[in-house]
Amino acid sequence: MKHSVEEITLRNGAKGLLVDIPGASVMSTRIQFRAGMMYAKNKEVYEIPHLVEHLAFGANAKFKDEQAFEAEFTKNGAYHNAWTSDISVCYETECADFEWERIMDLQQVSICEPKFNEEELNSEKANVKSELTGYMNDYYRLLWPRVQQAVGEDILDLPERIKTISNIELKDIREHYRRTHTAKNMMFVIAGKIKGRRRKIIRALNDWKLKEGEKFEIPMSDLHSSDAVSIRRKDASNITFGFSLVTPRRLEPSEVFTMNCLNHILNGTTNSRIFGAARKRGLVYGMGSSVASNAHNSYWDFDGEVNVENADALFELIQTELMKTLNGEILDMDFLAAKSYALGRFQMGAQTVGQIADYYAESYFTNETIERYDDMPNLIKSIDKYKMIELAREFAGSGIKGFAAVSSVEKAMISGLESRLNF
Repeated sequence: MKHSVEEITLRNGAKGLLVDIPGASVMSTRIQFRAGMMYAKNKEVYEIPHLVEHLAFGANAKFKDEQAFEAEFTKNGAYHNAWTSDISVCYETECADFEWERIMDLQQVSICEPKFNEEELNSEKANVKSELTGYMNDYYRLLWPRVQQAVGEDILDLPERIKTISNIELKDIREHYRRTHTAKNMMFVIAGKIKGRRRKIIRALNDWKLKEGEKFEIPMSDLHSSDAVSIRRKDASNITFGFSLVTPRRLEPSEVFTMNCLNHILNGTTNSRIFGAARKRGLVYGMGSSVASNAHNSYWDFDGEVNVENADALFELIQTELMKTLNGEILDMDFLAAKSYALGRFQMGAQTVGQIADYYAESYFTNETIERYDDMPNLIKSIDKYKMIELAREFAGSGIKGFAAVSSVEKAMISGLESRLNF
């Protein structure tokens, strides 16, 4: 979908992007505050941001409760959602183009004029506890916070998060909201038919009832390596694992695409060098790798599930193929195929207004950078194989690594698997 992007700063200090998509029949918004778990006033009330997010769709200046708000919001098919991370609380909407003004008004009242009350807080505390308890049975959600802790990130894992819910009182919710949901701490992406209504959108955003506040910086952690983490579950019939190799800097967009090409070569399809080879040998049903980058650090992550009897063989394969990569053994045909795949997948990634909004929000909310979509094809075509090898060596040689696994086996076995990753 052809589009153009403009960055604006409102008179109240909020910053954001207007993404004009001519002829779009949908308006999509992302409103983000740096208000996630890292900004809770202390670890005893760590889960406050999650509860603030849930309560945003509850009672407010115009609606007595969540049910009344929901009935009005969705009556023409509009959609809203929200999510919380270590850094962010983000509110999302999508609606038909004909009702964008009504939905923006409703989004304003829910974000800017909530009426937090004891009854809804108690209900949402129970809902959040149920949500997180359910995640305890999702082994990937269980292990990745432990990987983050293993590399030195100052976060809580799932059991620790659940314990903090009962500590949270209404005054804590109000304090966190007042401190974090401010104009200068707000960023946004609005995508849809902007032309002809730009001034009206800006005027509406300028009228949002938020205090000026301050823009929060993303905290920096002192990262390091640590021993393998074994999470014992008697009923775990296989080994669910995840590990991160970390480099203490933000990757440039070209470097992210370069690493994505390497991930495709290693784990992208059943023709790949690790996952594909493991699948052909019957070692693993599924595994993958990805790269992520924030303001201070970048992460090369791997995860998968493997039967106990196949674990040694799988990790021997992972070790072998990663060592080949670090030694520069990447075939030109594999490299060119990965670039071609990346270009095709990239062009398929802008088929809806929501996809375009998500594309810009990912880098803008984290790093305040605008990675213009039209620039990306040339960037992909310019990816260099030797830069790929150099980046892999940077991650492997940083000395920052975390490994965690959920299983019923002894920790000695998990430590043995992790030792395969000492490059």
